[in-house]
Parts: sequence; C-alpha cells; structure tokens
Amino acid sequence: MKHAYVFPGQGAQFSGMGKSLYEQHAVAKEMFENANSILGFRISDIMFSGTDEALKQTNVTQPAVFLHAVIAYVTLPTSKPDMVAGHSLGEFSALVANGVLQFEDALRLVSIRANAMQRACELQPSTMAAILALPDEKVEAICAEVQQETGEVVVAANYNCPGQLVISGSIKGVEIACEKMKAAGAKRALILPVGGAFHSPLMAPAKQELAEAIQKTRFGDPICPVYQNVVAKAVNDANTIQQNLIAQLTGAVKWTQSVEAMVADGAIHFTEVGPGKVLQGLVQKISKNVTTDGVS
Repeated sequence: MKHAYVFPGQGAQFSGMGKSLYEQHAVAKEMFENANSILGFRISDIMFSGTDEALKQTNVTQPAVFLHAVIAYVTLPTSKPDMVAGHSLGEFSALVANGVLQFEDALRLVSIRANAMQRACELQPSTMAAILALPDEKVEAICAEVQQETGEVVVAANYNCPGQLVISGSIKGVEIACEKMKAAGAKRALILPVGGAFHSPLMAPAKQELAEAIQKTRFGDPICPVYQNVVAKAVNDANTIQQNLIAQLTGAVKWTQSVEAMVADGAIHFTEVGPGKVLQGLVQKISKNVTTDGVS
C-alpha cells in the first residue's frame, strides 16, 4: 500500500499558474522570487498574467512547469512519497521531491535544458505526432521501417498509455510514418504543434550541453526510489540517476512502463503534483486498480 507522487511535463502550463501559491504561502513567494533572480527575468509575472503565447516559449515553459510543481509539493502539509516519477521535464521535479537535487540546482539545469533544446530545434526542422489505437510494437516497427527506407529520423518517443504513443523525428520522417500508421489501422496519426523532435536522436546537441551541466551538479541520495523515464524501474543510486537523466533527452519517455512498474511494486494511490490533470488520466488508463488525485 504505497503512495506515489508524479510530476507533469511540458504542455501542462496555463496563464495564472502558481499565482494562488504565491499569494497564500510565504515559502512559495520566497521560492518564486529566488527563481526570478536565478533565471534573470521575472518568470513569476509571465506565469501569473502572461499570454498563452508567452508561456509557450520553451525557455519559459519548462521552468514554469517545474516551478509550479516543486512549489506545490513544498507547500503540501504532509508529503512523504514512497516513490516518485516525472513525465519528461517532470523528472526534475521528482528529483527535488525525493531529495536528489536541490531546488536551485534543479532550476538551473531545467533552464539550461530548455535553452539547449530550443537551439537543437533550430538546427533542423523537426516535429512529433500522436499515434492512437495502434499497438506499441507496430508503431516501433513502422518507425524502424521508415528510417531504413528513407534515412530520415523517426522514433517512438512517449509511451503515454496503452493506445497512445508519440513519435518524434524529422518533419519528413514523421509525415511518412503517419501515413503508414494510418494505413496500418491507427485511429489517428496527428502531427502535434511542437517546435522540435523531443526525445529523439535530433536532441543530441542539447544532450551534450545538458550532460556537462549535470556532471557538475551534486546529486544526493534519494529518500525514496525514482522511476526514471528511460529505464522504467526503481532507481536509488545517485550516479545511476544522473546518467539516466542525461540519457532521457534523446531516449524515450516510458511512462506506461514506469507506472506499471510502480503498481507492481505496491503503488495503490497516485498524486499528481503541479499544473493540470494529464498524468491522472494517463495513470487511470494504465491501471484500473489504483486511485488518483491532484495538487496544484
């Protein structure tokens, strides 16, 4: 009977996020002002009253979602997770929650990650697409087939829940793959409004930059296991956590497999900490035998 805390990633942002935390908790106000200082701009102003367009900028989106999640966690009256996990960017929030990363260090890494990913996106036009109602194995096979036939990059990137897998790669590679997915029986193959091929080999330049920063950052011992995206199993060793976090940028987000592993290890209740309710919905689709709630 274990309690898992899970943290959302990019895409969960909304205008007004975090404002009530700032107004209601002294510690939240202090953390937001500290973040403004570290980032060199008032991200709190953009989060509380910025436009949706301003919040979509990668250098804003990633720190904003991270800040909201971590501050929501810190302001909980009781927060003693038996295990944690985060979806993509959310893994940084999870690593603050389980004591591996200090808040300030994690925020700096998130900022470096966001800017490095933006630069990688500008190097080559690329995108992602959601594939619905096609077995994972079929999606993987079609991606491999397209790569072999065309030389274009396209890979399985986000295993969100059964029947929902996001692919990532060059624009041409993703477009060709989508047509093949539809022909193979996918209910939908929808190209997403994103500016790059996250969790694909096209993020290699960003991975190198992030790796240098991660290797200079102190990783402490966790108070509970983190189920990391790239391995989808409990990890307790600080050095291994560090290497997995680097690998995550070009590796797949194995969210379905991670939740299944958490359930197998005794998780019966999942609390999503941060903006939105996306992860609650995914968890419920992955396992019918758990309960969920959210804190924002």
